[in-house]
Amino acid sequence: MRATALIGLLSISGLVILALVREQTGTKGFLVGLGLAVLPVPLILSVFRWLDRVDPKPWRNLIFAFAWGACAATLVALIANGFATEWLMTTVADSSSPGGRADADTWGATFVAPFVEESAKAAAVLLLFVFRRRDFNGIVDGVVVAGITATGFAFTENILYLGSAFVSDQEFGYSGIRSTTAATFFIRGVMSPFAHPLFTSMTGVGFGLAAAAAAHQRVRRVLLPIVALLAAMVLHGLWNGSSALGGYGFIIVYAAFMVPVFGLLTWLTVWSRTSELRTIRDQLTAYQAAGWLTPPEPIALSSMRARGIARDLARRTQGAAAARAVGEYIAAATSLAFLRRRAYRGTAGPDFTTRERELLDRLWERRDTAQPALAHAALSLPLPYPGPPQGPIPPPYWPTGGYGYGSPGQGYGYGGRGQGYGYGGPQPPQAQQAPHPTYAFQPSYAPQLPAPVPYGPTGPQGQP
Repeated sequence: MRATALIGLLSISGLVILALVREQTGTKGFLVGLGLAVLPVPLILSVFRWLDRVDPKPWRNLIFAFAWGACAATLVALIANGFATEWLMTTVADSSSPGGRADADTWGATFVAPFVEESAKAAAVLLLFVFRRRDFNGIVDGVVVAGITATGFAFTENILYLGSAFVSDQEFGYSGIRSTTAATFFIRGVMSPFAHPLFTSMTGVGFGLAAAAAAHQRVRRVLLPIVALLAAMVLHGLWNGSSALGGYGFIIVYAAFMVPVFGLLTWLTVWSRTSELRTIRDQLTAYQAAGWLTPPEPIALSSMRARGIARDLARRTQGAAAARAVGEYIAAATSLAFLRRRAYRGTAGPDFTTRERELLDRLWERRDTAQPALAHAALSLPLPYPGPPQGPIPPPYWPTGGYGYGSPGQGYGYGGRGQGYGYGGPQPPQAQQAPHPTYAFQPSYAPQLPAPVPYGPTGPQGQP
């Protein structure tokens, strides 16, 4: 029902905003604006998808974020900004003077538009934070969702600005490089394509920090998004207000504020991305110690290069289906690591055990294809050895048969005689004593969770 309601809301918003923009620009202006506005979008989206490679968000979340920014947020901003400008014209600015309209526009762009637009864009981040909490793990997730929402907003806004500039050029006979359309595209599409994503990413940082906070830090989880939203509004207002300072004022604000803030946000996002990889290595060490993962896997899974090598190896040796299985294995292991970290912080929720079992099932189903490729990838890189496990270690389990720790003359060899990569020794005796062990991991840091049912790698066994 929520999905149907959102699709209906976004569809209606899209139709209304399309009609409003076309009314202001005309059909020809709309098409010109659309053609120019779409040019920077693939570049911006590819940057955010690159940042999101460690734990890629579902496409439905990203499509919703872009559609919300392009349709719902833009419609709210267009209507609210119009009413605000009219109110300023009648109450603040002198409507009888020639410059009254310009003063109202400046005040509206500096103080009203940032509040309205950033609030409208932040609504998408809030909705995903509340209803897709499982996909929200930290700063990178907040920046990606906020940035893609703002990219959709800037896309529709650019259609309006570029289409209006084209109509103006047609009216006054301007064309080529000297035209208003070319100047508008240079400012919005070349010099500042990341302007709106930069503003809204401040809000995303706040939600990301709130997602990373522990369960007992309730005040921080509420205040951080609010403070970040206010920062986004201030930055947006400073940017809009610089247009009233003339050419030099705009350049000063651009160089003194926008470039440093963009660089700082980029560094913070890349650092957070590196921290996510380190979290994967640290959290998966517990599952490796219990035998669910082979020794090289926490190392390989914490390196983007090793992940790529593993997928390429599977594709070359076994085909596209194997590469897809390796990718699904990597995604499940990544989700498992972040789930364990949330449980460590007390924010995993009551479905922790069920979710953990589902992810372990996915790993088990794809292990024969993924683990050899990851072992090869780990040994091809000078990666550090993972540290000690964090939190309680799951009950031990060693896969049987021709894989895992290996038996003489078969398997991929974590100790197979005469082959393998030398990560182990002979097959542990537990594997012979319990070919179908149960799995009942009840972490000490989540005492509120119900006791799990006995569980093995192929499914539930017995009754609780």
